[in-house]
Amino acid sequence: MLPSPAEIEYFLEISKTLNLSRASERLGITQPTLSMSVKRLEQNIGAKLLIRSKSGVQLTKFGQRFVGSAQAMIEEWEKLRAIALSEKDEVQGQYTIGSHPSVALYSLSHFLPKLLHDYPKLHIELVHDISRHITEKVISYKIDFGIVINPISHPDLVIIKLAHDCVTLWTTKHNRNLNTLICDQNLLQTQDLSKQIRGSDWEFERIIHCSDLQVITDLVESGGGVGIIPTRVAEKAKGLKRYGKNPPVYEDVVTLVYRYDAQNSLAAKTIITAIKNIFI
Repeated sequence: MLPSPAEIEYFLEISKTLNLSRASERLGITQPTLSMSVKRLEQNIGAKLLIRSKSGVQLTKFGQRFVGSAQAMIEEWEKLRAIALSEKDEVQGQYTIGSHPSVALYSLSHFLPKLLHDYPKLHIELVHDISRHITEKVISYKIDFGIVINPISHPDLVIIKLAHDCVTLWTTKHNRNLNTLICDQNLLQTQDLSKQIRGSDWEFERIIHCSDLQVITDLVESGGGVGIIPTRVAEKAKGLKRYGKNPPVYEDVVTLVYRYDAQNSLAAKTIITAIKNIFI
């Protein structure tokens, strides 16, 4: 267990006075409290820091060495506190935003350029993965904010609905491969639509698996087949249209997810507001 800043500060005060009674008075705590703090510190470090005598206390050899390290730790702690306080009141710092690549195509450009322009001390890292993985990384503190599809509720997550979307079948006017379905079979949307298609008039003779929705969109644009594509992605492409009349549809919800404890700083609140305004 790491020692607390208070325990280190108490030890440093003792090292200055070499008297527990005087140190406790200067710290404004009782002597038994001070003694227990030193005992916990010694237990955590695994070495004796003080030698007690009738005239007061003396530092052990290790205690003398620890004074310099303890002072450096306190100084580093104060620097971190200063950074935290400044970031709380100013839009600055390093933040990570995660999203599926296809979601990034129709969301990031609507808020990120202005955000970066308005706040030059703000640094953003982008991570792209499937929505399920992005959500898991937000929960585990690896990503600060996620723009994801259909997240599962979690007690540590704030989930804000941004917009609705739907995944369905798309083709082009002159498509020579209408018997071919191009899709990402790992997506829940594809799996659900595949069940709806199976055994119906919509069933295809062959299926091409592709893990990149942008590549799927490009292949459909070039007449390579019929694609399972989110509507917001398909509408950014040229010449795509829904396949047939009333094709099967999977409803999506585009959301912003972040941990409850990720909204304390002004920078975090600014990012949240910028993302929430994407679809307004």
